[in-house]
Amino acid sequence: MTDDDAAPEPGADAAWPLTRRAILGDSVGVGVATGAYGVSFGAIAIAAGLDGWQAMALSALMFTGGSQFGLVGVLVGGGNPIAGAATAILLGVRNALYGLRLAPLLDVRGRRRFAAAHLVIDESTAMSMGRSSDRAARLGFYATGLSVLGLWNLGTLVGVVGASALQDPRVLGLDAAVPAAFLALLGPRLRSREPWVVAVVAALVAVLTTPLLPPGLPVLVAAAVAGAIALAPRRDGSVPPAGDPAAPQVPTS
Repeated sequence: MTDDDAAPEPGADAAWPLTRRAILGDSVGVGVATGAYGVSFGAIAIAAGLDGWQAMALSALMFTGGSQFGLVGVLVGGGNPIAGAATAILLGVRNALYGLRLAPLLDVRGRRRFAAAHLVIDESTAMSMGRSSDRAARLGFYATGLSVLGLWNLGTLVGVVGASALQDPRVLGLDAAVPAAFLALLGPRLRSREPWVVAVVAALVAVLTTPLLPPGLPVLVAAAVAGAIALAPRRDGSVPPAGDPAAPQVPTS
């Protein structure tokens, strides 16, 4: 599904072919970079005790990297599937908020809404924002969503096959790759002082509650604390709006 089906807006720029080529090139680049994380997810999922089909189903159906890493991270740490599912849901809530913002722009109806909703992730949302026209924004959304969907699943398959070839994938220390992946995904989003404060406090809460709570629950408690800090009124009485640099952001899909 591409933007070619949509009619050009009145007064469309004659440079559209160049714009289109640039958007498609960027979309493929984003897909390749994200697909590399898919390799690590596939390997970590096998180390967590999932089989290949389960790992591939998560990437194809859940299709939100942060939630997938959260789920397998809980399982690797010995947590139960319910705690893992709760963590995944918590990390995936942001996609619903993205959908509310994108709905007027995409303006899809009927069954096509389900296909479009499946592509609502961090990368496709980012690539649709700030474009010079709705046509360019829609192309950025669909091209990036499809690129990431294909290459993320291909990366997962590579990781699954590679880890399955080992007698014991845990010997690679893949449990340490879960927090490393989160740090790599989260780092670029911490661009100001306040998000760092939220992240450090949440991390301390998770560390302190780990000996006291069952596996999987510390991250939920830490997330609740982070949300409370971010939504707390500032000294001037205001609350950080959605999209504010001070608002906490979770790892990308």
